[in-house]
Amino acid sequence: MNCDHEAEHADKVKRAARNMPPAGDIERLAAGFKAISEPSRLKILFALMQGELCVQHIVEAVGSMQSAVSHQLRILKAAGAVKARRDGQNIAYSIADSHVVAVLELACTHLRCGSGEEGR
Repeated sequence: MNCDHEAEHADKVKRAARNMPPAGDIERLAAGFKAISEPSRLKILFALMQGELCVQHIVEAVGSMQSAVSHQLRILKAAGAVKARRDGQNIAYSIADSHVVAVLELACTHLRCGSGEEGR
């Protein structure tokens, strides 16, 4: 297929290839997005955006079963989205770092973009 803008497109293709993250980074990004893409895990993350919580309080906040929340927390922890801290007999969970919050906030902004809800 011949394109009227062949030279311009060739430059864009070279720039895209040159700026492509390494394959390992792409794989880790995909795994991270996969980990947060499940609805119950998203609910857990949004609950944890309010601050550190133990499993029982996460269960109450998201309206799920303790076994399901514990399973989802293991996945989120393995993905680096949450961290755990022992507090006596309990384990307290929190968002791993501010980048996780930034991604979620940006995704919510994107969701509202064009829906007339932006800025709410």
